[in-house]
Amino acid sequence: MQSVEHIVEIDSLIKQYPVGGGLRAKQVLRAVDGVSLSIRKGETLGLVGESGCGKSTTGQLAARLIPLTSGEIKFKGRDITQLGGRESKAVRREIQYVFQDPYTSLNPRHTLGTLLEEPLVIHGIGERRERKYRVHEMLERIGLNSAYSAHYAHELSGGQRQRIGIARALMLEPEFLILDEPVSALDVSVQSQILNLLKDLQSQYDLTYLFISHDLNVVHYMSDRVAVMYLGKVVELTDVDTLYASPLHPYTQALISAIPTGTGEVKRERIILQGELPNPLEIQGGCSFQSRCPYAYDRCSREVPALTPGGEGHLVRCHLHS
Repeated sequence: MQSVEHIVEIDSLIKQYPVGGGLRAKQVLRAVDGVSLSIRKGETLGLVGESGCGKSTTGQLAARLIPLTSGEIKFKGRDITQLGGRESKAVRREIQYVFQDPYTSLNPRHTLGTLLEEPLVIHGIGERRERKYRVHEMLERIGLNSAYSAHYAHELSGGQRQRIGIARALMLEPEFLILDEPVSALDVSVQSQILNLLKDLQSQYDLTYLFISHDLNVVHYMSDRVAVMYLGKVVELTDVDTLYASPLHPYTQALISAIPTGTGEVKRERIILQGELPNPLEIQGGCSFQSRCPYAYDRCSREVPALTPGGEGHLVRCHLHS
């Protein structure tokens, strides 16, 4: 992997949270545990896994919304991990975040025009007339009439609110967007509209996406490559078609088996995981998936598997393939 091909490079990212204290013994929760990812310019990397696996935390770290414990984040070949002041502000123009809930991420006291203009004001871009023009232009590009600039968030439907959330992220003309469950709070009938809008905007603005979701059908539609996370670690990474056709990790195989098949498709055998999800504070060693894995053996309890090649461009964290 050469840096010139990748707009984002994340190396050994760790995020720890202290738990307990006082009368309780203090423990450490590793929400993100050594995640390494590279994203090519113009591609969509899907990030999937169960709730609590650390995928949203990974996205927030990549956007530098929260401080990391250790690791390195490079953007266009430059280490942005420790940037501050003006340098950090400049990078934030190029990396933007779209949140899951479009309502709570929009200030209900301001009109949509004010919300969209705010990023331009903060970064000192344009005069007032120019900013108003850019707001109206962006509203048209996301499929809303410019008259919506005088409306408030509570007057919109869920799909319209998410359009505004996307538009707000695009006002600074970023190169990299982190989309955190951008359609999970929407009705199914609206989801396809937002997904198609995101695809159109990606083509129009030459955007790179980190697409975070638990919905495997949505990830399949949106992504070029997919990384699967389990308890803070990436357990499998490959191109989207290979992952859905030939998953290697037992956890990924179980996820893929749960996807409903359409008319005329070959039905998959449903894999039901047995065992209990381990307490992330009590994982001592070995593979974190061992308590639920039907193929676990002695080595799985002794050694933490590394992320190793399981085929051309296919990485998997499993002793069965090491």
